[in-house]
Amino acid sequence: MFKRILPFVLWALIAANTLFLVAHLGEMGGWFDLGPGDRQVARFRRVLRTVEHNYVDPTAAAADKLTDRALADMVRGLDPHSEFLLRREYERVQDDLKSEFGGIGVQIELRDEKVTVIAPIAGTPSERAGILRGDQIVKVDGHELERPRISAAVERLRGQPGTKVHLTLVRPSTTQSLDFELTREIIKVDTVRGVSMLDGDIGYIQLTQFTERTAAEFRAGLDQLERQGMRALVLDLRNNPGGLLAAAVEVLEPFFKHDELVVYTQGRDAGSRRELHSTAADSRRKYPIAVLVNSGSASAAEIVTAALRDTHRAVVVGERTFGKGSVQTLLPLPLGEAVRLTTAKYYTPGGRVINGHGIAPDVDLPVSVEDDRRLGIQRVRDDFTSPAEFKARFGFEPIADRQREAAVGVLQGLLVFSGWPRNLTAPAGPR
Repeated sequence: MFKRILPFVLWALIAANTLFLVAHLGEMGGWFDLGPGDRQVARFRRVLRTVEHNYVDPTAAAADKLTDRALADMVRGLDPHSEFLLRREYERVQDDLKSEFGGIGVQIELRDEKVTVIAPIAGTPSERAGILRGDQIVKVDGHELERPRISAAVERLRGQPGTKVHLTLVRPSTTQSLDFELTREIIKVDTVRGVSMLDGDIGYIQLTQFTERTAAEFRAGLDQLERQGMRALVLDLRNNPGGLLAAAVEVLEPFFKHDELVVYTQGRDAGSRRELHSTAADSRRKYPIAVLVNSGSASAAEIVTAALRDTHRAVVVGERTFGKGSVQTLLPLPLGEAVRLTTAKYYTPGGRVINGHGIAPDVDLPVSVEDDRRLGIQRVRDDFTSPAEFKARFGFEPIADRQREAAVGVLQGLLVFSGWPRNLTAPAGPR
């Protein structure tokens, strides 16, 4: 019996030793090469073991901590929007997709290794406190955001409604260090504001962000203005940080033909192109539009702006937009972790890349950070009809909105031009 099983025992021992030798030769970079990926994994393991066994503080050099930091830095180094999510961070992201949350109402971005405000959301604690686009968050409740990650910053900013959070900001425009104490609220705001008629027959609508309710509210606003005789529209997307892509497409549909290209995404493979088309009926509005934007206009706001401009439906007035035009996909991993990874970029109907470039206005009219702050207060607090009362409450007299005035002037000129709309066909291709 023993003689019969001996060959099998020897074969198993030889196989086990061979696998052991292959693994160690591969790790040593020897003659047995399992491929470039395996060589890099072996390289990582050598560094991990060296640090783990020799670093002065064994707690800081624990293998799990070293691996977590290495994975986080590896993914974050790709771009500001990609990140590795630990189990608790991934669970928080999933919860955010299902329910409301308590926060201060600010859209943030990791830019130049700093947590930077894209735009405060209208009507939220951050806007009421005077936080501005471009402000850099350096501390939350006294904790410095060193080597920050967006998920960690968001986790500190959010909390139970009614609780307080203390922020320390740096304002690059003045190099000031500023402290704010804000009370968290449920962030659920009206996304369509200021629906009104301006000079004569020119309508005005401000979109503060793009949510599931935005398209319906926007169309209701259009209907209201059209009943009042609107012949041209100022669409204000200043400090709109974006939101849902589907909402942006639905906002565009009143102006587009059925099945017309609105935006498309392109990933790393040629076959990964995904086109989004209008599903509206062919009863589109044809009046001229002026879109107001600034550096706080991002993501879905840029998609709307670019689609209207590329198809010659709108003139863009203001400042270059933020330049956030990439698609992030949540990819689950074992152990309850995940990777939020940039998998594609958005392209305008004319083939322009938004990400990293932004959209340059047709009428370039920048305003100072201070004037932007004042105009933001004026848009939110239009309940003050007396300039004296307004100054007593906010410390300054209402100022002229030069960007909106310029948009109105452009539209007035277009209305007397009998050829409008000049061209309602999409451009042929990239330029």
